This record gives sequence, structure tokens and C-alpha cells, in this order.
Amino acid sequence: MQTILDELEKRRAAARLGGGQKRIDAQHAKGKLTARERLEVLLDEGSFEELDLYVEHNCVDFGMQDQVIPGDGVVTGSGTVNGRLVFVFSQDFTVFGGSLSERHAQKICKIMDMALKVGAPVIGLNDSGGARIQEGVASLGGYAEVFQRNVLASGVVPQLSLIMGPCAGGAVYSPAMTDFIFMVKDSSYMFVTGPDVVKTVTNEVVTQEELGGAITHTTKSGVADVAFENDIDALLAARDFIDFLPLSNREDVPERPTTDPWDRADESLDLLIPASANQPYDMHELIRKVLDEGDFFELQPAHAGNIIIGFGRIEGRTVGIVANQPMVLAGVLDINSAKKAGRFVRFCDAFDIPIVTFVDVPGFLPGVAQEHNGIIKHGAKLLFAYAEATVPKITVITRKAYGGAYDVMASKHLRGDLNYAWPTAEIAVMGAKGAVEIIFRGKTPEEIAERTREYEARFANPFVAASKGFIDEVIMPHSTRRRIALGLRKLRNKQLENPWKKHDNIPL
Repeated sequence: MQTILDELEKRRAAARLGGGQKRIDAQHAKGKLTARERLEVLLDEGSFEELDLYVEHNCVDFGMQDQVIPGDGVVTGSGTVNGRLVFVFSQDFTVFGGSLSERHAQKICKIMDMALKVGAPVIGLNDSGGARIQEGVASLGGYAEVFQRNVLASGVVPQLSLIMGPCAGGAVYSPAMTDFIFMVKDSSYMFVTGPDVVKTVTNEVVTQEELGGAITHTTKSGVADVAFENDIDALLAARDFIDFLPLSNREDVPERPTTDPWDRADESLDLLIPASANQPYDMHELIRKVLDEGDFFELQPAHAGNIIIGFGRIEGRTVGIVANQPMVLAGVLDINSAKKAGRFVRFCDAFDIPIVTFVDVPGFLPGVAQEHNGIIKHGAKLLFAYAEATVPKITVITRKAYGGAYDVMASKHLRGDLNYAWPTAEIAVMGAKGAVEIIFRGKTPEEIAERTREYEARFANPFVAASKGFIDEVIMPHSTRRRIALGLRKLRNKQLENPWKKHDNIPL
């Protein structure tokens, strides 16, 4: 028996060593953790239970039969984050550069299948050179098997991808289909074709970082959600983030004890809106003053800054926040902001997370570039997402709500459950000056000024909309948290179903 136990321990030690100490040292020299070290940071201490530790590749071409390493370049299993079950895979760059083989893919698919069966999130730590070339089409088939499970799991269990090294070629499409992507600055990158291919085909010279680094994808492309300084920051943030999410679409949102009073008033909010309608203010201030302990996990903070999205808690329960940001482009809706917020709203709806919307929107961004790049279709994504959502929806209009953008931002007409307005709200087809210049075209400047004052007196307040029932109540800013908390209590057992359909056809 002792001989068998010794053999078992020997095999385990070999598997845990991955590609060997030399390659582990090389990984550390780049400022990166190994696959197993990452799991130690991500998961609760002692909670990781590994599966398929001894799996080996089955390739016999190009001398691969002589290069066999247990685990085959990916560590898979389950563990807990703050006591809640998650399934994980962590690609091991020290083993064949983390390249994906047929067996490597099977390991990932196994834990994804288990996550779907039991209803638990999947967290993938990506650090891979791509498909294992020696296996040819078998490795491509492995990717497709993973893609299929990403699609089946979408909207059933949360999926989080952490890009902690290279992720190129076909490999990028698995993270792309997950719900959220975190990246690490200077050590992770994602692209379909690398710099060498780009130079050959288009003659453009670009570095890996410029083409697909963390800053590129969290600012320009919007592919990734947040960029972190190093592996540790990303993994600790993932622990905090997963705490906001339900385990699956069959589970309620998590609840965390809080000492923050639900009816806490904040008098400073009464002074948040500037005297001039053209003067900006930071919507983050309102968001943090409404949420429990001011705790807000913002997503895509560096992309499409004219809209803010993220998670917080009210009375200890998760809520999704969508808010126009007057500090950036006056808070207008454009292509990027509509795509950013539209996908977030759909995630919240899929996992029964209530949505709180703060509105200060002067309309859609005008311009040839916006029209030619399809703002009609892209803007409709956010409209569609809000309209189809059946979760509790609470909307607070703080200042401007003009034109079609008023409709889009979770208005009463899109089945908003509770729609509030501050006394400073202005709900109209457009701004006073522009409206008067159209209605009274050809009038003298003095007449235009007089008519503008009349228009402002009539529409630069929330009471016309309130008189039609489009606004449920005009509330004082300092009472916003109390109103939202009461509303969420009332809506906790909300039931609303869309007409039966196989699926919708959102304008993609």
C-alpha cells in the first residue's frame, strides 16, 4: 500500500510542477503568477478541488509522444469564493505555452458542463499561446467544443474571463462570449491576428500592446471591462466582483449584511445639480451616495464614459446601475454608450438583477460619423434591452431627459416600474432654444428670447410629464436612497413575462 501511496504522491508532485522549475522562474520573471498560484489567490484557502490532474495529451505526431506532461497545460476544478461555489480553469503557460489540445479542451468542457448542471459561475484564467499546432484540426475542434458551452451557459450561469497572458487567434472568441473580461496591463493581450500578420497583410506596423493590450481593449474597442496593474489586483478584484452576482439564473441575488440605514438621507444631493443647465456634474457622486457604504464596482470605466454601468448594493442586495454621465459629452447617447449599456442591461435581466437608472441625457449624439456607423441600429440595442427586460426597473431623472433618449432610458413607456424625477428634471422633445428656433422660425432675436423663456417655464420642470402619469412622483434628491430602497422592496416579487418566443432578434 505504501508503494502505491508513494507513486500517487510522485505523480501529483510531477503534475503540480507543470513545465518545470525553469519555466516557472521564467513566468515569475515576467511579473506573472503560475496557473496554480493564481487559483490560490482567487479561491478561498484550502477550497480548491482539482479534477483531471493526470490527463495527458494523445498526440503522436512531430515527436509529441515523447513530450508528455500531466495536466496538459490547464488546471481545472472547483472551489469557493467567500464561501460560494465556482468552477475554474487556469491555463498553464509553463506547459507547451498553455496551448490548447484536444484533451486540454475536454478538461475545460468537463468543468463547464458541471457548472451548468449544478448552477455555479465559471471563471476562466486565460494564458495561452493558442491552438497546439502539432494536433492540427483536433485542437480547433477543441476550441469549438468550448465555444458551444460558452453559448449554452450564456444567461444560465455567470461567466468571467481573466486574460492574464496571451490570448490570440480563435482563442479570443471564448472570452468574447463570456459575460465579463478582466485584463492585466503590460502582460495580457487579445487579438484575432497578431502584429506580424497585420504587417504582412495591411503593411501596418503595430506592437502587441497597441494592437490588443489591456489599455487598448478597455478604452478603444470596449472588448474588455477593466484593466488591472498586475495578476494579484485582477484576482482580488474578481473575488469582489463575483460576490455581486447570483450563482445562476435559478438563484436569487446574493445578500450581504449592511449597517448603512436604508432610509439614510443625504442633504448634499439637494445641491448636486448646478444652477446652469450647461454646467456638468459628476454622476458618480449620486451613485455612491445612494448605494450601501458607497461601494460601486464600475465596469468599462475607461470606455464610452458618457454612460456609467456597474454593480452596487441597496439593503445588502445587488442592483445594476446605469447612469448618464454629464461630465463626458454632456451625457449624450452614442454608438459606444448604447452598446455598452445595452449588453449590461441584458445581463442584469438574464440573472434577475434589478436595474436602477439615473437619467441626465440631452439626446443622441449628432454627426455624419455616428449616422454612417449605424447609430440607428446601435442606439436601438439599448432601447431593445430595456424594453424586453422584465426585472424590477427604477428610474430617476435628475436633469435633462430630451427626445428619443428620454424614451430609451428606462422610461415608463418601456415598462419602467417606478419612474421618479427630481424637481430639477426637464422632460421635453428637445432643449428650449432649439425647440423655439424651429417653432418660431423667422422671428426676431427678441421674440425668440421671449418664447424661449415661455418654453422653459412650461417644460423645464417634471410636472407636465407627471400630470400625464409618465412620472410617478417628483422626489427630493436627498430622499433618493430611501425611495429606491422602498421601491426595490415592493418589486421583490414582481412577475412579468414576455410573449413566448424561441428567442428575440435584437438589432446586432
